[in-house]
Amino acid sequence: MHRLTLQHNESKIHYTLRFASAMCFIGHGTFGIIGKKIWLNYFAVFGINSVLGTQLMPWLGAIDILLGISILLYPTRAVLGWLMVWGAITAFCRPMSGEPFAEFIERAGNFGAPLTLLLLSGSNLADIKSWFERISPEAKIGSDTRKRIIICLRIVVCLLFIGHGWLNLIEKKGIIDQYTSIGFSNPVNVAHIVGLFEILAAISVLIKPIRPLILAFLVWKMGSELFYPHWELFEFIERGGSYGAILALWFALPASNLFTGKTVKVPTSIKTI
Repeated sequence: MHRLTLQHNESKIHYTLRFASAMCFIGHGTFGIIGKKIWLNYFAVFGINSVLGTQLMPWLGAIDILLGISILLYPTRAVLGWLMVWGAITAFCRPMSGEPFAEFIERAGNFGAPLTLLLLSGSNLADIKSWFERISPEAKIGSDTRKRIIICLRIVVCLLFIGHGWLNLIEKKGIIDQYTSIGFSNPVNVAHIVGLFEILAAISVLIKPIRPLILAFLVWKMGSELFYPHWELFEFIERGGSYGAILALWFALPASNLFTGKTVKVPTSIKTI
């Protein structure tokens, strides 16, 4: 039944991860166009000074946006592979520049969404020609690949919740500012409570993901990203990989009873609709 559920939802997972990957890199690229100053810290990791970094930002931003749009219009494994690597590099620049390692973990969706979509694309990844062909939402994959997709999504969702929970526990200034702007009188206590909740959520996803809870975690994650004090819309868009990974996991899991955890059998007449 689990296998049938995933087969039925493969195209939904494809479009979810495709749109999510595009959101992530279009949002990220927009910050390059805007000239987000913190990027200069990441350029410094590679020995690039602020003058050259300022000149490079709009070019890198434009490339990110174009690649994000290409995923929407003509998705290929080559672009997905690059976005996966680039997403990991840009996320890792944060701890390399002196920020907490949690900043890297919290951005697991940035590289996890294109990675999972790459796995879902099927075909022989050793075939160079196939990397430049348009991937299909109807690609046929085996049972082993299906298992890897679910495991990959569980790990990605676990990491992004652990990372965000960790940042709450260490009282990241940006998060404390969010809670203050919402109106909490003791934002530090709120951060500690939220941090513990998110880490418990991460552990539950890794050990035994429950479909109704995954949907609740999606709503929570999207809501928690709405209160950035500056560039709210672009910050929300850039985290599309996080939302996409959670929603894709929800699609991948079998429908189950909330209280018993038993798989719900769908009548044949409904399956064929």
